[in-house]
Amino acid sequence: MAKKQFMLLASLLLVLSVFLAACTGKEKDGAGEKEPAKDPEKGTEETKEDPVEEDPTAGLDFPMDVSNKADVKEDGELTWAMVTDTPFEGTLSRVFYSGTFDAEVISKFDESLLGSDGDYLITNDGAATYEISDDNKTITLTIKDGVKWHDGEPVKASDLLYSYQLLGHPDYTGDRYDFMIENVVGMPDYNAGKTTEISGIEVSEDEKKISITYTEATPSLLSGIWTYATPRHHVGDVMTGELTIEELEASDKIRVNPIGFGPYKVEKIIPGESVLYVRNDDYWQGKPNLKSLVLKVVSSASILEALKKGEADIASVPVDQYLNAKEIDNIELLAKVDLAYTYIGFKLGKWDAEKKTNVTDPNAKLANKLVRQAMWYAMDNETVGKELYHGLRFPATSLIIPVFASFHDADLETPSYDPEKAKELLDEAGYKDVNGDGIRENDKGEEFVLNFASMSGGETAEPIAQWYMQNWADVGIKVQLLDGRLHEFNSFYDMVKADDPKIDIYQGAWGTGSDPDPSGLYGRDAAFNYSRYTSEKNDELLAAGVSEKAFDSDYRKDIYKQWQALMAEEVPVAPTVYRYALMGVNKRVVNYSIDPATDLWLYHLGVSE
Repeated sequence: MAKKQFMLLASLLLVLSVFLAACTGKEKDGAGEKEPAKDPEKGTEETKEDPVEEDPTAGLDFPMDVSNKADVKEDGELTWAMVTDTPFEGTLSRVFYSGTFDAEVISKFDESLLGSDGDYLITNDGAATYEISDDNKTITLTIKDGVKWHDGEPVKASDLLYSYQLLGHPDYTGDRYDFMIENVVGMPDYNAGKTTEISGIEVSEDEKKISITYTEATPSLLSGIWTYATPRHHVGDVMTGELTIEELEASDKIRVNPIGFGPYKVEKIIPGESVLYVRNDDYWQGKPNLKSLVLKVVSSASILEALKKGEADIASVPVDQYLNAKEIDNIELLAKVDLAYTYIGFKLGKWDAEKKTNVTDPNAKLANKLVRQAMWYAMDNETVGKELYHGLRFPATSLIIPVFASFHDADLETPSYDPEKAKELLDEAGYKDVNGDGIRENDKGEEFVLNFASMSGGETAEPIAQWYMQNWADVGIKVQLLDGRLHEFNSFYDMVKADDPKIDIYQGAWGTGSDPDPSGLYGRDAAFNYSRYTSEKNDELLAAGVSEKAFDSDYRKDIYKQWQALMAEEVPVAPTVYRYALMGVNKRVVNYSIDPATDLWLYHLGVSE
């Protein structure tokens, strides 16, 4: 069976390669991700029982730091490739952006007020320090001296307050009004338009300190607090009526000439294509090493050639190109398990924009969880991870990723590839082949066809989509690509976010952020909850996971174990693969690391020649 499956996968790749050769040479990018805080496989029982021994990446030994220890060249220049065929949108604000590519642009010129350590917990090593009250409900940030916006104005505590005012504003339509924002004292009334002040936030007269008080004490304070300021004086003040939220999001102050207080300033933007950054000589830590940095879009089809020629110094490497990347002499490869996973989502309802909540439809086409479970059992993700991604993607079982080792349930029993079990579940659900054509009808005897939305990307996107559709066809479920094709990153997420009624299932991916709390992706009021799944049990467990009792790590671990089991039973989404993030770095680069314990590395980044 496995050999037959692999031959099918190989043939799909061959067909696609012939198709691509006949085209213009433009290929699609497969690295698109949606971040909540942010790309488009299921493990065997042995994997779950012994994740170390069965890890398909066993034997792959990647460093997280560059090996070049030479002195940094003064006034060096560096080119960073953003590997995608999709232009970045250009919403360059932490409050308003939604996609991973905009996040990559922002990360070079702006930063959090607080640092973080290797466990993604806040530290005092950033541009501000913090203290937490004895009852764990109030955090006070103190901005260090010399922290300035790129236009020379000091970063003020009221600039952080402004971010909260925007995030909680009644007219805010972005995706980041989550638990840690709503939990601020007075925020619900402010969000509802009952008051113009957020009573739980206080700013000192000298604008150096800001205190934020929460309704509930929560361990997410240490990993999920919002500490990104917004330069009120630069972008304009919504609170005084100077402009509306909508006008602010669309303004040139965000899209053309954004500012931050990071080590590099935006000098020039070619929309969707590139950004030229220059050194911020007034950076609060001191003079950065690089004189300039260029971030430019490079297609997945061209990235290895760009690295080989030295046209790009740092770039993510598509994992399907790993074997070829290993042969490039002038680069070294760094990798780590990423804060991300890929998944198949099932559309189960709608987003109520007025009430800002998810509404599950009991009559949705995929409302029967037995059908969703069957589709998970039908997917052979292990073959995809091993054969297409050289083991750099490996079977996912849980919606809490292995990076969060204290909370990830490695023993969770979830569906592994078993088409016979899938058929049994479909039979139990009443989905049977009534007319003998090999395709099942639904429990009412009606035609059952699912529209599948998936992102375009590289040489593997089309074969993987076809592979899944064949997996489902093998158990009698007819699935067809939405509009008969794959969709590029931005339009794909526009449709998914808008609950396009044509979409029944979709393949997406999440960058999880640094907080293990999953409520921002799967909570009842989470805009990122694209499946629109809700339940009282889900509400209960997500609330418990961020409660004061959850400061007890054993309690929180048990709550998240229950939540992972619930999601494996209900299957609003089926996780497919976890993955290694693979970076190609020119050997002239100094002081570059992907180790999460290395904070503020961009300031130290340089080149030796």
